[in-house]
Formats: sequence, structure tokens, C-alpha cells
Amino acid sequence: MNKQSPTHDIPPHVWERPIGLHWERPYTVRYASNLDDGPWHGVPLGGFGAGCIGRSPRGDFNLWHLDSGEHIFQNLPACQFSIFEEANGLRQTYALSTEPPTDGTLSSWKWYPKSSDRSTGTYSALYPRSWFVYENVFRSQLSCEQFSPIWAGNYQESSYPLAIFEWIAHNPTDAPITLNIMLTWENIMGWFTNSVKTPKVEVRDDGTPVYEYKPRWGESGGNFNRLVNDYHRTGIVMSQLRLGDEVNQGEGQMAIATFSNAAVEVSYNTRWNPAGNGENIWEYFSRSGILLDQQDETPASEGERIGAALSVRFTLRPGKTRKIPFFLAWDLPVVEFAEGVWYYRRYTDFYGRNAQNVWSMVRTAMKHYDTWRENVKAWQEPILQREDLPGWFKMALFNELYDLTSGGTLWSAGDERDPKGQFAVLECLDYRWYESLDVRLYGSFALLMLWPELEKSVLLAFARAISAADDTPRVIGYDRSSAARKVAGATPHDLGAPNEHPWEMTNYTSYQDCNLWKDLPSDFVLLVYRDFLLTGAEDFEFLWDCWPAVVETLDYLKGFDLDGDGIPENSGAPDQTFDDWKMRGVSAYCGGLWLAALSAAIAIGKVLMENPRQKPFYPAEDARLDDDATSTTEGIGDRIAAYEGWLESGLPVYQEKLWNGEYYNLDSESGSRVVMADQLCGQFYSRLLDLPDIVPPERALSAVKTVYNACFQNFYDGKFGAANGLLPDGSPANIKDTHPLEVWIGINFGLAAFMVQVGMKEEGFELAGAAVAQVYENGLQFRTPEAITATGTFRASHYLRAMAIWAIYLSINGNKSR
Repeated sequence: MNKQSPTHDIPPHVWERPIGLHWERPYTVRYASNLDDGPWHGVPLGGFGAGCIGRSPRGDFNLWHLDSGEHIFQNLPACQFSIFEEANGLRQTYALSTEPPTDGTLSSWKWYPKSSDRSTGTYSALYPRSWFVYENVFRSQLSCEQFSPIWAGNYQESSYPLAIFEWIAHNPTDAPITLNIMLTWENIMGWFTNSVKTPKVEVRDDGTPVYEYKPRWGESGGNFNRLVNDYHRTGIVMSQLRLGDEVNQGEGQMAIATFSNAAVEVSYNTRWNPAGNGENIWEYFSRSGILLDQQDETPASEGERIGAALSVRFTLRPGKTRKIPFFLAWDLPVVEFAEGVWYYRRYTDFYGRNAQNVWSMVRTAMKHYDTWRENVKAWQEPILQREDLPGWFKMALFNELYDLTSGGTLWSAGDERDPKGQFAVLECLDYRWYESLDVRLYGSFALLMLWPELEKSVLLAFARAISAADDTPRVIGYDRSSAARKVAGATPHDLGAPNEHPWEMTNYTSYQDCNLWKDLPSDFVLLVYRDFLLTGAEDFEFLWDCWPAVVETLDYLKGFDLDGDGIPENSGAPDQTFDDWKMRGVSAYCGGLWLAALSAAIAIGKVLMENPRQKPFYPAEDARLDDDATSTTEGIGDRIAAYEGWLESGLPVYQEKLWNGEYYNLDSESGSRVVMADQLCGQFYSRLLDLPDIVPPERALSAVKTVYNACFQNFYDGKFGAANGLLPDGSPANIKDTHPLEVWIGINFGLAAFMVQVGMKEEGFELAGAAVAQVYENGLQFRTPEAITATGTFRASHYLRAMAIWAIYLSINGNKSR
């Protein structure tokens, strides 16, 4: 349903929800230790790595990711839009959230009625834009569009900590209507930093590490607000007293602003109590539709909280329409991890680093927001207008990008080594470590296709980490054994966590000993070649930078080929991305990725032989890389010959040990007859990268059809998507299994992309559509989980892998990223 009215222009194929309408039976979390904030999530506001703020379909601002990597989900009632309307002598005033405070604060305010027996409006979302359309309450027609300046290929504005709110008011009656739109905001400077500077790390009941995080929520002592009148711009800057010039995490400024001109009356209050009953704001505003222009820069005392308010009053003649924009910006330039380990955010490359630049951002937004919106539309419209794509697919394609804003995202300031900075997104909020490689094998397609320079920066971080070693012993959560944190040559599982030193201290997770995983080195090699090939096949320096790590990690993984047959064996432990699922011997999943990675490494080597390095090579601290002649064309031929030998040996072994005439067995030694949904991920990547098939095409098609029937159609008649592993008749091999009986959203998208690739486009859309429906019809929107179950539970929300939906789009386009 896509309504149109004189007050707004919402594109087709958005996600919609009646304002404030409750879900009858939203999905609930599977494990008590996992995060479950409930279904009230909407499009996040803010640029990549700048911290973000979320506003839900009930109108409340409730998601606060202003301390990168950390999660706070809490309604802050004072942060809100309110509407005063006077028509035909009748006045009504509402704060535009359907969720009144439960702690007694702002008790004098009147809150917007939620949709129940009648609709009071609709929330629509198409990331990075969203809309509120208000109905059946006001005489005027009102809508508000909100967005941040994010569009494909942009590496500047996409980092800005900004949100634009454009109101459109229309008078459909035959009498004048007076309106006042008010934005109130609490001064929250200083809240978003961990008060525990050396948090203790513990292992929780699911075997994963967790650390203590206590933000300074509500600690506003020293905060103050200042009115700014700047020609036709009026706003309030919210700051805090600082003892020195050095900027710490959580310190900075925030601002709300709007335009002032002769057609409107702007009024303000720079200091009011958001922790009280709100009467000093509401009484006069609701009676007269104006604020009293009160200025007070007195800093808050200890235990006191202060807010700001800005309103725009105007009268609409019959049939007239007016646009009223508001702007929200924040300048928090420092993100800190372990004590003393910090980075500047990417946006500081354009606005400075002294935490005094929020008004400069406001001025930029006021000048360019219309152009920014047109850039967003120009990026999205060609996809939205495609008639060969289902509407639900176009909706989810863009909305699943939400995680690039709200996934605890890091984007550091640029330097000589990384001119566009370093980038990272959490695996999820439950597994709080960055860029898990096994997950991003699927979830990184969006970054590759839309912001390829950021994608390459992640791969370069992995390349730099492979030769590093960290002998620190750790308890492995899965079986309580002990293992070194990082073995030299092993591809790390992740790029670290928000409580340590991301990009430098890797392999944070300790649920499994990831040094023993059999998929990570192959994942790395495949992603390196993918990122080179699908971004024009001209970035030879990127390949040269990654080649030493490719050589080292393939040698490391070959060490697990204990019988010398050309394929490393799985150990009988969960030693791959399905880390609760045991595989023994040659496995279809890891073995296929290995064979595809060998082909990719051969292709990389040949490219480097034809394109000698153009700039001097400065080896890493580990001089072995230079000794191995990986920095020049010398020795590459030998590596190619070795990989060709391993590949020639491994290809027939894969067929002989795994093919059963219908599909590929899970592994060669367990005797399992389970149909694994993702058994041929290696073949998918081989086709994607125009490499030789690792299995005959007719066998690949047979296997995919078997997966479609067993794991999808025979699993609750295809309602939920494809489960990870079932017997051919759709029954479980073991009813107590965990991962095999879960539907992984990102894996379903990857499988759908494979189906499109082998000519099963209709079936692929059917599968992906089922997964999308489960997310967007059951309160999981903008917190897409890793896994759902047939009992209406989920695990691991805000999950990186779900951006694999862009792999479907890539397959439809014939492997063309644009």
C-alpha cells in the first residue's frame, strides 16, 4: 500500500506500519542471554561511523549508538516533535509519540493516539529515508520525512552525523489553520562513554565473551545550551563544560536548528527540565502555540538535566502547503576503545577535531539537504523502477543496509596509509566483534557494490593481521579447553572488539578456537579476488598488498590436509561458520571453499605476474614475507604451480568422497545423510568470479534442487525459509540440533543468489521472499537476526550476514556490481 497525498511523495516499495500499532505475536529471543529490545525499530539516523539515533514507528527516539560499538535502547521522551493546531477556534496539541513515559516524567504532555481501531497515520521506511504521515487526528494534512545524506559511492557526506526532518503541512479545508511544529531535545552530551574504564570480560552462558558497559546515562552536570541566530538560521547548540583542550570520548556538541523568515515565527526555550512534568514547556505551547523565547546558558548542576526547545509557527490559508525543515547534528569526534586507545571519526576529516563544529555541520545541511535527497533518489530510483524485481525485494534490498549505520559501525579518519580511513561493522550486538570474516563472506556484498573502497579497507586490515601472533591463552567457551588467541598464518575470525583495539587486536571471539577453522583462509582469498575483479580488475596495488597474506594463510590451511589428498580435513569439531555443527573429514562446505580459493589464488598470481608492482614494497614487521619473495613477481610462478597441484589433486577427491548421486554429503566421515543448504558455497563463488567449476554444473543443479525441496519446501511448506540442514524428506536428523534446524536469513539470501546463478530465479525469489516476510512481518525489521526458528524465536539481532541480499541483486545483474 503506497498512499499519495498533497503533503508527501513516498516512493513505491517501502516498508509500512500504522503508527503505534502493536504486534500481536512478534518474534522473541531464543536464548535469555541474547538481546531482545522488542519490535519497535525504525530507520536509524546518522552517517557511517558517526554514531546513530533511531526513531521507531511509534514516533519515539529510542536507539542510541553514539558510542560506537555500544548499544543503548531506551525511549528518551524529551527528544520529540510536537504539534499545535488551531482550526475554526479549536485547538489541539500532541507530542508525536504514542509511547508516554512510564516513570512519571512529562506527565503534563498529551501524547499522540496510536493506531488501533482506526489508523492515526503510517510510518514508511526505505533506508536511508523514512516518513511519518499523520491521519484522522489533525484537520491539516501533515507528514515528516527524515533522512541522513547516505548514497552509493559517496565517501564524505555518508560519514556526517546529521539528520534532516522535513515537514510538509497542507490545509485541505476552506478556513485558515495555524500550526506550530516544536522540536524538543535533551542535552545528552557526556552520556555516551563507558564509566568502567577497564571492563572485566566474562564468558556468558552461550560460551561467548561479554564485557561490562555502563554509560553515563543521565549525567548532565556541566551541560549548557546556547541560542544561535545566524542570518536566516536559528538553532540551539547543546554543549558541556570541559576542563582542558583535549577532547575525550563522549564530549562534544549537539544542535537542533531550523530556518527563520518572514512567513514563520520561530520561538525557543534554551533551558527546561526534561526530568520533571514538562509543564513549563507544555502549558504555554499547548495554549498559545508558541514558546516564550527564554534564553539561559546556566550549566546544569550535578544531578540536574536540561533540555532545549525550538518551534516554528505559521498559518496556512485554504488549499496552501508549506515545508518546514528541522536539522539535528552532533559532533562527537573521538571514539575510544580500551582506555587510551582511540580514533577520530571519519567526518572529522571535513569538520575538524576540536568538538566545536556542530554549527558548521548545520549550516552545510541547510545549504545542501535538497541536493542530498536528490542524490539518494537518483541512486535508488533505477532499482525501484525495475519491473523485473518484486516490490518486497526492492524494499528489503535498501532497508537491509540499515546495519551500515547502526551496526556499531566504525569509520576512522583518513591517514597516509588509509586515505579514506578504516571501516568496520559488528557481527551483531550479541557477538560484539568486528567484521567476522565467515559472516562477511555473505554480508559484505552490499559494501562491495556500493562503497567498494570501504570494502577493500576491511580486506587490507585482515591481510595485515594474518602474519601476526598472540600467544595469550584463552578459555574456549564451546568445550572449556585452552588455546592461544592468534596463531601466525591463521586468518583471524574478526578484527577485534570495542573494548580493546579494533584492527590491531584480532580474534576476539573465544566461543571456538578459530585458529582451527577450515573456512576462514579460503574466505579471505576469495574475498580478495572478488573485490579486485568486481571493482574493475584494475587495482593491482590492492592485490599486491594482499598477496603475501594469501600465500601465508593458504600454506597454513594446507597444514590441516593430514592425508595429503589435496583437501584439508575438518576435525570433528564445529570448526567453521556453523560453529555448533560438527563436520569430520572432507566437508562439502569447507572443501568447496578451499578448491574455489585455490582457483582464485592461481588467478591472482597470474594477474600479478602480468602487472609488476609499481611502487616500492616495504615489508611488514615480519621479514619472512619478503624472504618468501611475495613482494615481487619472483617466486609467484612456484606458488601458482603448487596451487595447481593441490587443486588437481583435490577436485576428484571432492567428487569421490562427497557426491551421492543426488547431492553432496555433509562430510566424508560422519555418515550423515543431512542435506546441507549451503553445501556448494564454493561453487557459487567459483561461478561468481568466472573461475573453473569445482563441481560439474549438472551436479550443482541437482544439489540445489535437492536443497530447495528438502530444506525449504519440506520444512513447514516453505513458510520460514530454508533450514540449514535436514534429511531429504525435510525431517531433522536430530530433533535436538541447533544450527541445522535454524533458518539463517543471510544464508537464505546467499542460497537464493546461487539459485539465480544456476537458472532457478523463480525459486530463488520464492526462498528469499519467505525469509524477508519473516523479518518484516514479525517485528524484526531494522534488527534482522542471524537465525529464526519455526517456533517464532530468533537469535543474534542486528546481524551482518543479512546484507547478503545484495548478492541476489548481483546475480540478477550477471555479476556486474553496478
